[in-house]
Amino acid sequence: MSDRGRYQGDGIGLVDDKGRVAIPSALRTILSANAPKANGKDGGTIIIGAHQKNRCLVAYDPGYVALLAEKLDRREAENTREDGEYDYNIKRRAASGEAVPFDGSGRFIMPTFPRFYAGIKTHAFFYGVLDYIEIWDPAALVATPDMPDVVKEMARFYMAEKGVAL
Repeated sequence: MSDRGRYQGDGIGLVDDKGRVAIPSALRTILSANAPKANGKDGGTIIIGAHQKNRCLVAYDPGYVALLAEKLDRREAENTREDGEYDYNIKRRAASGEAVPFDGSGRFIMPTFPRFYAGIKTHAFFYGVLDYIEIWDPAALVATPDMPDVVKEMARFYMAEKGVAL
């Protein structure tokens, strides 16, 4: 997995009433390279789940599941007490995820609970954070205190291009 592409890029997607949205081109290219369809056709599978800390979503290719599990196993081992007990929420927070197909243009249907959890309505802001992609409701991102200013400005910029002020 050392040749695995890293998710870098950002963009905004319009979410329709059925929850369909398109992954921005730069992120879709990496996603497709990390998880090509066996039949050689365009599209693939994206896993969508709730973020471990923030009210947003995480998205990644199926190959990342094994890497995530390794990270969580290490974190669990590092936080195991002498009596064998550990924080059971380490894996609970990261275990949510639903595999959904995306087509050649990057369109997929956002699963309903994750979409509800993140408060995503008509716009979804995609942001590549190397290992995975975060998907935010733009207003929620801007209102999140610990988000870097540059990321907040990206969301404001893309929304202003759509004629929406945040």
